[in-house]
Amino acid sequence: MRRDGPLWLRFRAGEGPEPPRVAYAVGRKVGPAPVRNRLRRRLRAAVDEMAGELSAGASYLFGAEAAAVRLSPDELRAAVRRLVSGAPR
Repeated sequence: MRRDGPLWLRFRAGEGPEPPRVAYAVGRKVGPAPVRNRLRRRLRAAVDEMAGELSAGASYLFGAEAAAVRLSPDELRAAVRRLVSGAPR
């Protein structure tokens, strides 16, 4: 598991030409449902920008702690980029 501030990533390498599988874990400790959903949408947008850098067939699980809600969009994108760049390809 890789960590970058309030974000973390679990990665499992895959085989084959399938597109990468991506999931998000944002628990109740982050806040009420609207806050969790907004953070999940922001994470999804940041990961979508990096779609070309994700390994084919791999599985990615991105998680967030409560402090991630306070990250600016640029900080969130930078943290996601660092997490993905550190994952094996």
